[in-house]
Amino acid sequence: QLLEAKASLSLAQTRHALQLQQAKAQMNNMVPKKQFEQLQASLREEQSRARWLQENLHRQAEQAHRQLLRTQVSEDLQLSHRCQRERCQPGSELRSAEAVLADRAAHLKDTQAQLSRNKLLIAELREENRGFAVALQAAELKQKSTEEKNQVLEEQASALKQLIGKITPASLS
Repeated sequence: QLLEAKASLSLAQTRHALQLQQAKAQMNNMVPKKQFEQLQASLREEQSRARWLQENLHRQAEQAHRQLLRTQVSEDLQLSHRCQRERCQPGSELRSAEAVLADRAAHLKDTQAQLSRNKLLIAELREENRGFAVALQAAELKQKSTEEKNQVLEEQASALKQLIGKITPASLS
């Protein structure tokens, strides 16, 4: 019986050592909690930055639209005044209208280019946020899996301690 108890104890100790090695290997594959928290913080910062940039872009677009409307109204008034002043001169109305339209077209192109740049910036931020979200999700899944494995290993270690506790007095007696 003593030899059997010693053999069981030796087998239990070997299994325990193997399980500890496996646990250490699994812990090496874990994402460190500090890195996980850094990823979460970085994601929150980037999401906040993206919201701020979207709000800022929206404000800029509204301001550009209002400015464009003011410019159009002003140019319409100027054109109307020019037309009234230059009615006596044939062809001058056409030249004035062409100049005003050219100015409007240039202003519209500038505004459109700015809006396009802002849209590209938003698209880039969204893509970057998606990348952070995927990395965070992967880290969360890995963290959860590791915590579950750690819990199982702790339960196994506890069971082994109990078994060793039972075997040791029997082998000594």
